[in-house]
Amino acid sequence: MRIATANGQTEDGERLKVLIADDDADLLDILEFSLQREGFEVVSARDGRQALARVATDQPDLAVLDVSMPELDGFEVCRRLRLESSIPIIMLTARGEDEDIVLGLELGADDYVTKPYSPRELVARVRALARRSNASVSRRDHLVAGPFQIDPDHMEVRRNGDTIRLTRLQFELLRFMVANQGQVLATETLMENVWGYNAPADATLVKTHIYHLRQRIEEDPSHPQYIVTVPGVGYLFQPR
Repeated sequence: MRIATANGQTEDGERLKVLIADDDADLLDILEFSLQREGFEVVSARDGRQALARVATDQPDLAVLDVSMPELDGFEVCRRLRLESSIPIIMLTARGEDEDIVLGLELGADDYVTKPYSPRELVARVRALARRSNASVSRRDHLVAGPFQIDPDHMEVRRNGDTIRLTRLQFELLRFMVANQGQVLATETLMENVWGYNAPADATLVKTHIYHLRQRIEEDPSHPQYIVTVPGVGYLFQPR
């Protein structure tokens, strides 16, 4: 996995590759220019089928998918990518469409940006997500908490010796919470350390990912015993 730096490049000087999929040609041109100016290599697609083809042929490091695309919409592209890839995904959704936001996150998207948005905002999200998605490669500390063993070398989590399948972001979220077990972590803290943003925290983003992480690690997700909600504050990880 290639390590991202702050300028859209890897540590060895190669440019990180971003796929942008949107049927708006003018918007594609603007985003391509903005990302290239920041040092990223950009590949583009005008519909969902073309987006999947570009992932297969160009192997981008991150994908930006518009929800409303011809052929296959962004949701279906996200779903298919998650069957075989942990590539970070940002969804572009219409402002106020909470159902779209939640659905995209449930299908495996890491983040979302609502329209209308500024190219600067999207570039900042891409940079932060690319940097955070690769940062765990340099972490070699294996963590143990209760029945869980976390192996960052192989991005693997085991519970009582059995491997639990997690997405890249679910792994990073759990790793951070375990590393700070017993501490109440505010939504803002999780956003800054897992997603890499200094912007105001997004409760929907964090809540949805916590929900799906509980589905993977809790014996009874409806009565979580490991990831506990602290009302009005945030979450904490407590090993039994």
